[in-house]
Amino acid sequence: MTKTWPAVAGTPCPSPLADRRPLRPGGARLAVCAALAALLGGCAMGPDYVRPTVNSGVQFKEAAGWKAAEPRDDVGRGPWWEVYGDPELSRLMAQVETANQTIAQAEAQYRQALATVQATRAGQFPTLSGSASATRSGTGTSSSTTTNSSGVVISQGGSQSIRNQYSMSATASWEADLWGRIRRSIEADTASAQASAANLANAHLSAQAELARNYFQLRIMDEQQRLLEATIKVYERSLRLNENRYAVGVSAKAEIAQARTQLESTRAQAVDLRWQRAQLEHAIAILAGQPPSEFSLAPATFQAMLPAVPVGLPSELLERRPDIAAAERQVQAANARIGVAKAAYFPSLTLSASMGYRSSQFSDWLTAPARFWSLGPSLAAPLFDAGLRRAQTRQAEATYDQQVAAYRQTVLSALGEVENYLSQLRVMEEEQVVQQRALDAARESLRLTTNQFESGLIDYLSVVTVQTSALSNERTALSLLGSRLTASVNLIAALGGGWHADALASTRDGAKADSSTR
Repeated sequence: MTKTWPAVAGTPCPSPLADRRPLRPGGARLAVCAALAALLGGCAMGPDYVRPTVNSGVQFKEAAGWKAAEPRDDVGRGPWWEVYGDPELSRLMAQVETANQTIAQAEAQYRQALATVQATRAGQFPTLSGSASATRSGTGTSSSTTTNSSGVVISQGGSQSIRNQYSMSATASWEADLWGRIRRSIEADTASAQASAANLANAHLSAQAELARNYFQLRIMDEQQRLLEATIKVYERSLRLNENRYAVGVSAKAEIAQARTQLESTRAQAVDLRWQRAQLEHAIAILAGQPPSEFSLAPATFQAMLPAVPVGLPSELLERRPDIAAAERQVQAANARIGVAKAAYFPSLTLSASMGYRSSQFSDWLTAPARFWSLGPSLAAPLFDAGLRRAQTRQAEATYDQQVAAYRQTVLSALGEVENYLSQLRVMEEEQVVQQRALDAARESLRLTTNQFESGLIDYLSVVTVQTSALSNERTALSLLGSRLTASVNLIAALGGGWHADALASTRDGAKADSSTR
């Protein structure tokens, strides 16, 4: 199968076969001048970048009944976590932004990518170098002996040569980017830098979402802990009541054992909850860039506020998800490297010049007779490489296809995440309505059963069953609330968390594609 790449739209290379019409008198000179201007201006080999097409769908399947996003919605601009109205969460987010080490790694990678762009862009300009030296060298000759006819030594001696050399020179060299190798390299590195910027944004979003999830889970555990402590006090009163009833012969000893079992079991649940909370607290400390031993988050009254998360069109994910933007930038980088590989087929033209002074006498060093200079172009091209350039081109094209597939897979995964969280939140909302009815019924049953027990109408075993059911429903309701909060965080993160691809256009030193690449 033959692969057809998009035609170069920006700076096409002149082709001698493009027009076979005979030239009019004087047209040959004009054509030569035009061709020379095109060559000096350079052309860019390889295809110009076109964003790969992807089917994102018309609307989300699970978005029925959800509020459509509008320009003035809170979610989608600025710090997205402020929609929960929790000052402590905002304070922790500020620490994550400045001290999280994963974000620090991504930021360093971004700076490295920017430096790579600057290093590649330097290839468009001449290189200048200068040198100065002063050397003193000496050579010795073998000794000589002169004798007469009788063999008597007349003279004997040797000689030594000492030379001084003074030199100062300056050299300039410039490679003409006739085939766009350097410009395509700049385009590739710029796209990679933009991908690094998107990865940095994704690191921010991931750390923020992880912090929010851990924080809400911790606060839900605080609420469960308060519930268990209040329940323990109730069970302690029930144990004392049963002990008093047993003392007067009203209740059996088995009821005391049952009350004690229920009390100690609830205490064990509270202890286990403290261990789980400690783990979440340590995770928050690490996200905030602090040692767990030096970080603590005191229990506080938690007023849960579930925000109404607006949902836009599926196609908006292409601009709002930093991981999608990073994958798309990698596609552009791979596309540009096809041009770099194709430019290797053509010769390279280098213009170089040098001048300086060279003399064996210091007094004559910087004089006109000691001056030297050179100027001239050089043209170099490989004549035989055993298929190396062809293999490198095929490798670049295969890498492009791989990045396109990765980009489309990232989009599909993002769409799936949004659908999952939309469905999860809708089902959980319905579940919480049903769970609230069950909780209200359990509370009412507990009240009636307790009154019957205190009136001596039923035994304590009946009360234990109702109390256990009520506690289970209370904890289930809190866990469900925590799951809804976590799902809302996941949905906001899946929608991009307020980030937009337009932010790539404002990043410095490489966030914009260089105009010379077009």
